[in-house]
Parts: sequence; structure tokens; C-alpha cells
Amino acid sequence: VATRNAYRDRLLALMPDHHRLVCLDTDTGLFAGADFGGAEERYVNIGIAEHQLMGVAAGMAADGWTPWTNTMAAFAASRAAEAVKIDIAYNALPVRIAATHSGLSAGHLGPTHQALEDLAVMRALPNMTVVVPADGPAVEAAVDQSLDLPGPLYLRLGRKPTPLLPVAPEPVIGRVQPLREGGDAVLVACGPHPVLAALDAARALAEEGVEAAVLNMHTVKPLDVEGLLAAVSGAGLVVTVEEHWRTGGLGAAVTEALAEHRPTPVVRLGMPDTFASTVGDHGGLLAHYGVTGEAVADAVRERLTGRPRA
Repeated sequence: VATRNAYRDRLLALMPDHHRLVCLDTDTGLFAGADFGGAEERYVNIGIAEHQLMGVAAGMAADGWTPWTNTMAAFAASRAAEAVKIDIAYNALPVRIAATHSGLSAGHLGPTHQALEDLAVMRALPNMTVVVPADGPAVEAAVDQSLDLPGPLYLRLGRKPTPLLPVAPEPVIGRVQPLREGGDAVLVACGPHPVLAALDAARALAEEGVEAAVLNMHTVKPLDVEGLLAAVSGAGLVVTVEEHWRTGGLGAAVTEALAEHRPTPVVRLGMPDTFASTVGDHGGLLAHYGVTGEAVADAVRERLTGRPRA
């Protein structure tokens, strides 16, 4: 299931019984033909006006509503950034920002629509909670938990369907989700493709006698420092995996926490410090920039065994 569709379906299911929920759209098409179950009057399409979207949402939140705003991640974190900062985060208002087409998922549209800075922008804002679900059920859990969440929320969503994760305890906002145990290295990832890449790498490494733990760090802010430290204890290497520039995102958050509490070698995998040099499909771009199980396994091999490939 596509994480953006999982979000849409869960919000539609909640709106009839939660009368302060509002859906504010920007011509995304995500809700075209949707059945709001009697809550149609609480859906408003503002049009392609992302800065105005955030201002309207802030005003409604200040009046007691809980707005869900819908736009592409590239526009939420750039075009609308000032309104998010001043109108929403500064006032700690309960606005929920559903940001679709995150990372390289709009690769066919080029760098203008690729969102590789949004985690850095959003996690820098005081009062902001930043969540990157890795599959459909995780999205549903985040939407449900947001009903009681104070302050604003940035929910980073993809574009196309992605596989479900292996069965694990339901993710809880603010707590790391362990997916695999291992004492040689710890792979910390967020988002559907990076988490799947980490799991693939851990399985490949296990066949070579290297046991790598996998952590789904779905909440980038507030980071679960306690859970991270518990998992890293005794490990000789941490590898972070994200669909984001290596600057300012998950890798930066993990490195900052470890530097302060338990210095540990960290390898950050993600987009290099460059704009995408080519337009292409999502999977091809992920492979090109090394957000794959093979690339993650190679990083562990090189640092722990001195050999780059199996």
C-alpha cells in the first residue's frame, strides 16, 4: 500500500466521529471522489497555494480545530516554510502536515519536486514532531496517535505502494521500533525503502556471520535517545539509512545524540550533497544513490571487516 493512501483512508475513517478534524487540500487529487461519510463540509480545497494553506490551518487550529494539511513534501518544507515556522510551530498549534512525494519518489519530475531537505527543516523547528512511517499500518498508527498529540506534526509520506514490514510491535510516536537484534552493528533507518534496505542488509550480513540490529527510527523528532543508546550498547558501528540528504536528517540526529551520550563510529547513507543529476523512476534513483540493501551491507563490511563487498 502507498503510505499516502493509507493516510487518506485512515483520515476518512476518523472524520465522521471526530468532529474537530478538518482536511485542507492543495489540488493534490488525493481525495478526489473520496467518501467523507457525512463530513464533506470539513474538506476544503484551497488550491495550489501552500503558504496560504498553512496560514488557514493555523487560524483554524487557533480556533479549536485540528486541521490536516495536504501537499507535496517539497512544497511543505520550502515554499510554505515561513508559515510553518511562524504561524504553526511558533504557536505550537495542532496542525498536521501530511507531506506526500517525499524523498526521491517524485524522481520523474526532477529536483524541483524532490524533497531531500524536509527532515532537516522540520526537525529544526521547536515544538514540531517529525514522523516517517515505513508502511501502511505505521501510517494508520501515527494518524490515530495524533488525535491526542499536542503541537504540530509533520508526517512524511511516499507516492507509490511499498511492501509491509515484518510483523513487529505497533510503532509508537517517540519510541524507536526494533525490528532485528544484533551486536556487531546497528542499522538505523526511517521510511519504507531505507527500512527495507536495512532489513535486506542485515539478512545478507547474517549469512556471513555478522549480526546487525535494525531499528526503525520512524520518529526523527523527538528522537528516542534512550532506545537508541540501549540498542547501540556494545556495538562497534552504527549505519544510518535515509531517503534524504545526509545533512540535517536522520543521520545528523543520530550522530548528534551519540556524540553527546555515547561516541560511536557512524556511517551516514543517503543522498550526497548534490542535487539529483538525472530524472528517473524512484527505484532507479534509489539504486543510483546507494539507498539499497547491498549498499548498506557494503558499508558494514568495509568498516567492520575491511572488505567492501562479499
